[in-house]
Amino acid sequence: MTAWVLITGGSRGIGAATALRCAQAGWDVAINYARDHAAAELLTSRLRASGRRALALQADVADEAQVAAMFERLDAAGGPGARLAGLVNNAGIVAPAARLEAMDMARWRRLFDVNVIGTLLCCQQAARRMSTARGGAGGAIVNLSSRAAEFGSAGVYVDYAATKGAVDTLTKGLARELIAEGIRVNGVRPGIIETDIHAASGMDAGAAAAGIPIQRLGRAEEVAEAIAWLLSDAASYTVGALLDVAGGR
Repeated sequence: MTAWVLITGGSRGIGAATALRCAQAGWDVAINYARDHAAAELLTSRLRASGRRALALQADVADEAQVAAMFERLDAAGGPGARLAGLVNNAGIVAPAARLEAMDMARWRRLFDVNVIGTLLCCQQAARRMSTARGGAGGAIVNLSSRAAEFGSAGVYVDYAATKGAVDTLTKGLARELIAEGIRVNGVRPGIIETDIHAASGMDAGAAAAGIPIQRLGRAEEVAEAIAWLLSDAASYTVGALLDVAGGR
């Protein structure tokens, strides 16, 4: 039986590193992307070259109809005997650094739609397919949160931190809800990683690194290792955990 993992926001950064690590571990990999078709296709080509099956699936995770259609496309393209066994909810956005009083409703709506609603929608679709109570064979879900959920990101993006706090709560609750149906749910909380998501917010990477005990930013590959472990059978007794990959921060 072919086991697929779906990685949302998988065409670059942590998502792309996770896709490559999962392929190395023997998974067939479906890459979700919102806009960058070229990057998604380039990555799927690399995955296929490594000997794994790979798909690029366009969808805005904040849109219920698009999410449902994405999972249906994976069902159809997976082939005989294939099943969805892993989901990595990596898609997420930030907005430019700002204090709360300078933010607007449109910013908040989009952040919560992508970071929270998108995670809920994808978890829902995956649970329907993985649950042993529905005839599935179980699986693992890993939700990408952030250390910002604990620190709050005062003066930078408290709204983003709030979305990740919601993801942490979802991870803990859903882990207890689904474990009896063969689905393990866990979370990874990266610190400041060398990807373009923080650059987009206007963060000063040099100043940020100076405040991290390990004295450097993290690499996407380091986060991918944690995600791959949580997806694997090696983490079979790990349920509802929030694993910090943050250099001591």
